[in-house]
Amino acid sequence: MARESFAIGAVRVRAGQAKSVELPITKLVTGGDVSLPVRVVHGREPGPAVWLDAAIHGDEVLGVEVVRQVLALVTPRTLRGTLLAVPVVNVLGFMTGDRYLPDRRDLNRSFPGAARGSLASRIAHLLMTEVVAKCDVGIDLHTGADHRDNLPQIRADLDHPETRRLAEAFAAPVMLHAKLRDGSLRQAAREAGAIALLYEAGEALRFGAEPIAAGVDGVLRVLAALDMIDDAPEPAVAPAESRESGWVRARGTGILHLDVELGERVEAGARLGRVADAFGTAGRIVRADRAGIVIGLTRAPIVHAGDAVAHIAVPVALEA
Repeated sequence: MARESFAIGAVRVRAGQAKSVELPITKLVTGGDVSLPVRVVHGREPGPAVWLDAAIHGDEVLGVEVVRQVLALVTPRTLRGTLLAVPVVNVLGFMTGDRYLPDRRDLNRSFPGAARGSLASRIAHLLMTEVVAKCDVGIDLHTGADHRDNLPQIRADLDHPETRRLAEAFAAPVMLHAKLRDGSLRQAAREAGAIALLYEAGEALRFGAEPIAAGVDGVLRVLAALDMIDDAPEPAVAPAESRESGWVRARGTGILHLDVELGERVEAGARLGRVADAFGTAGRIVRADRAGIVIGLTRAPIVHAGDAVAHIAVPVALEA
């Protein structure tokens, strides 16, 4: 017996087919339509439904490339289950390279949304009803913001057994136990009964070969762990687990010269960099306030007292 077709918007996608769908959001002031793009890959054989989204923040372009590469490797002829790919959620912000929507709302603080709310609320509601509510698992792709660069990492509820299994399967260098944030997609998905992993890697408005590759490989490993595909790249190393992290902040204002790189392990008190004036004088050393792995760095050369410089995650083995 043939598998039932998949309904989304006003479209039905037959088993063994892939189709692009445009879900109406709003209109531009010129009268043109603004739509949410979704690619539905509906496998011939039954299996889980998984969504993959990127650019909830319009300047986080790296995930869009991850989605593109994953879609190039997944075919409905061999897929077991259904993959819903939303490469650009914040369409208006993406077009202008802006993190937020035109009304300055943060879309990732607007979930689950409402059909008659603000623009952000309406987009959130559309994604929830047409995509998330029809899926079992989701992977939400993000990058660092505000001139920050992130080591590839998964943020998730590691106390939930199946979520933990999929986080381990993704096999990013670090998996961080992260609390749910009010209004986030991850929180709304959890309340809707879906498992959500948040992937953080790279910088806003930049493509990076390593974080893109880590994202593509990780998504494929999750699909394999769900028995939706047969083959996925083997992880280079097991991910380090962390349940505690924090940013080290500059104690003075000036030009920052970093002495560490992403993924580097540091001891408490280790030199992370130096902040000095334009002549290189009157410098202050930035030191690690804990031992751990550097999972985030500012890439802004000019910092002010109190600005975040380095994000350090403490591996579980060091917490004991």
